[in-house]
Amino acid sequence: MQTIVREMRGIPYLLLKEYLKELGGTLEGENLIRGDGWVVRFERMEPFRLGSLEVGQTRLTMELDDQVAEDFLARFAMKTLRAGA
Repeated sequence: MQTIVREMRGIPYLLLKEYLKELGGTLEGENLIRGDGWVVRFERMEPFRLGSLEVGQTRLTMELDDQVAEDFLARFAMKTLRAGA
């Protein structure tokens, strides 16, 4: 079992939940999504501020079975990948 904590900025809280549901998760309560071999807990954080710019952020605590961790993290990374110019 692996526990990974990530702070995500710039991806809306509700969109993160949708991504995890698309990866096979089921919402169990307001702040928990469970999939086959994984559980992700959500925690809204204070917005990140840089001068007058404010960006929402969410802390994710992921508990992953060793057998699914690599695949899950790769698929999650693709869902949350953001490219810029």
